[in-house]
Amino acid sequence: MDPFSYLHCKWIQFFEAVVLVSRIEKHQYSATSIPAGDEVEVRVFISGGCKNGKSFYGKRLAKAQQTNFLYYIATMKSIDAEDDERIVRHRKERDGWNFTTIEQPVDIEKILDQCNCSGSFLLDSVTALLANEMFLPGGFVNEQAARKVTEGLSKIICSIENVVIVSDYMYIDAVSYDLLTERYRKSLAEVDCAVAKICDIVLEVAYGNAIVHKGSEAFDVVYQKIC
Repeated sequence: MDPFSYLHCKWIQFFEAVVLVSRIEKHQYSATSIPAGDEVEVRVFISGGCKNGKSFYGKRLAKAQQTNFLYYIATMKSIDAEDDERIVRHRKERDGWNFTTIEQPVDIEKILDQCNCSGSFLLDSVTALLANEMFLPGGFVNEQAARKVTEGLSKIICSIENVVIVSDYMYIDAVSYDLLTERYRKSLAEVDCAVAKICDIVLEVAYGNAIVHKGSEAFDVVYQKIC
């Protein structure tokens, strides 16, 4: 099967994994209308395109879930000056939110030993985490990276009641890339499917609006609590 056909199938499987009813219920909410609020105990998976408001939604939802501790799990590992600038920008964007930042670019389950699991967590992002685990120093590639990341995230989801996990659906376009990039996109699709399947709520964020693909009733409750 050619890479595009495979990834198209994975995108279809993604929706099959997250939809609980025969048709997708799409409820749209404006990102700017979500204020922080009362306690919410849900596991949320957010995906979407680059710079579409995923992190904004993630911060607001994680803040709304806060009862004591509020953690930002940063998975990005800098490899050049551009990454350094992005990390600085992300830190500035979190100013005033009162997040405790934990940098964990690999072995993601180790955050369970560093944090109070009764807190509220925002993990950003699966995309960077998988890249760190897959592309190793010296040009080596870990073929088991997807499995490792899936197992680590599953442990986190099973151990923490309030967690928001952010990813990117960079595997849905029709562009054909080199073999190594296609292997990464395939792995990301597999991780996202597995994580979305065990989360309570799955959101697709596009142009600042959220579409609920799983857990619409749960999201309605969350939305009421944080309004």
